Amino acid sequence: MRRKPCFAGLLLSCAVFLIFSFQISRKAFFSGGDLPSLSSDKLLPSRSTTNSVAHYAIHEANLAHRNRQLSSVLRSIPTLSILLPDWEILLISSIHTPLSSPESLRDFLCLFHNNATSPANFSGILDFTGRATFKCRMPPSVRRLRPFFQPLLTKSPKNELSSSSSSSPAMELMRWTFLAYEALETEDDVVLFVKGVNHRRGINRPPSDLKCVFGDGDDAIRTAVTSSEQEVFRCRHPNLTTRDDYNKMKITLEIFDARGKSVLVPSVAYYSPRYGGDSVEAKSMICACTMVYNVGKFLKEWVIYYSSIGVEKFILYDNGSDDEISEIVKELKLEGYKIEIVFWIWPKTQEAGFSHSAEYSKKSCKWMMIVDIDEFVFSPSWLNSLEPSKNMLKSLIPAENNGIGMITIMCNDYGPSNRISHPAEGVTQGYNCRIKAEERHKSIVLLEAVDPSLLNVIHHFRLRKEFRWRKMKSSEAVVNHYKYQAWPEFRMKFRRRVSTYVVDWKDPANPTSKDRAPGLGNTAVEPPDWPRKFCEVRDDRLRLLTRRWFGFRTAEGYRMAWQ
Repeated sequence: MRRKPCFAGLLLSCAVFLIFSFQISRKAFFSGGDLPSLSSDKLLPSRSTTNSVAHYAIHEANLAHRNRQLSSVLRSIPTLSILLPDWEILLISSIHTPLSSPESLRDFLCLFHNNATSPANFSGILDFTGRATFKCRMPPSVRRLRPFFQPLLTKSPKNELSSSSSSSPAMELMRWTFLAYEALETEDDVVLFVKGVNHRRGINRPPSDLKCVFGDGDDAIRTAVTSSEQEVFRCRHPNLTTRDDYNKMKITLEIFDARGKSVLVPSVAYYSPRYGGDSVEAKSMICACTMVYNVGKFLKEWVIYYSSIGVEKFILYDNGSDDEISEIVKELKLEGYKIEIVFWIWPKTQEAGFSHSAEYSKKSCKWMMIVDIDEFVFSPSWLNSLEPSKNMLKSLIPAENNGIGMITIMCNDYGPSNRISHPAEGVTQGYNCRIKAEERHKSIVLLEAVDPSLLNVIHHFRLRKEFRWRKMKSSEAVVNHYKYQAWPEFRMKFRRRVSTYVVDWKDPANPTSKDRAPGLGNTAVEPPDWPRKFCEVRDDRLRLLTRRWFGFRTAEGYRMAWQ
């Protein structure tokens, strides 16, 4: 008698049923019917029979049309989505979407194609296009699926699933590793910022292999690329009749290979007039620029100090802060400090941000000091001064017409100085023990001397051929870099390094990089002797100087002006 294969047959039947059910659940998000295939005019490559172009450019109008049907009834916002490192997703509202009050941009969710959701937090408004940005995390259940589809941004995920009648296919997530993300119009050309074209420092595609593309489809206009360095590309203006023609025109980069084939880089960048119109701002002699992330507790000390010695304007490139920095900037501006925040949400783009600043700030700044929020320039010649002077920094600037376009200043790197938490009196008071050897350098650059390529490395720029740079002696000026702070502050550096070409510390690659803390490794675990590390020389010079300048006695004790 033959035995019935009961167990094996049952197991096979269950597996088939589960696979079939999973496929049905994936399709449910798309209002029934077949799982959508990706069409070339929406996302990924298919070769055009007319011009051999791989169409990577997103047609945002199609997205806005698909989601507008949802927005009117279900409180959704049409967006484009980008997959960032660490499973983070950046959502950018459509250029066609009118923005409401900030309160209305709260309580959104990302709704994924397998019905999973995650909170979508409002991040800020892009300064040069006025679009809202949100961030959410990709749920683990979505990470196992391929391909990754763009989520919907909604307040009513249940209604979305039950009421959506859109038959348009969802689009794949754009990848941050290959994207045109920002553009800036100048009087002479357009500066376009693109990730994933020039992969390594010092190795760049020649401009002859590239074209800038304005607009979509058959109406797109192509112009020559005149410069290609790092993530910065300069393009000639398109020949347009009126400013209205290009007020909201998509711009991207086209890459050609040796066979004449080409691809268009996916883009969320737009060609539009400078934000703020044609208003003319009085030019400041010295400005300070830095990229910031959650530095609210440090900002007052930095601004008050530098303003007292001669910085007239501060330009902060905010890399997606979610602390109280906006409120602190408002307070400082009410006190008379001149501060501008540029919302720069793009990760690992420090060099590109400084390039943007060098071009963007030309009309409002003559000299630009490029320093971080934990770096303080001072001259030993100031040590006997009873009070600060706004001429102090100017005394370091070269005389006009002498051919010097940049000065560089060496850094003294300070250690934790036995601190286990952030000093409420400020970093200049709290840290006073440093490494003996001087490290790296920071710069103050004449903006008209910056090379058109806008190339910069570690806080200094390539200069035009007619200019030279000068390295200052430590007896003239130094930078106190409060680099290795108390562990709760220092460990934040493991989140992500802002430089494009610097490996994140969680990555074991390049362990001998000077950017890393010596001997720390690639995990955010506090060494047992951290408070005593990097302490070779006790140096109280700036501590005593700032105490004299900004300290005062109160009934509660001694306080600093920024407390």
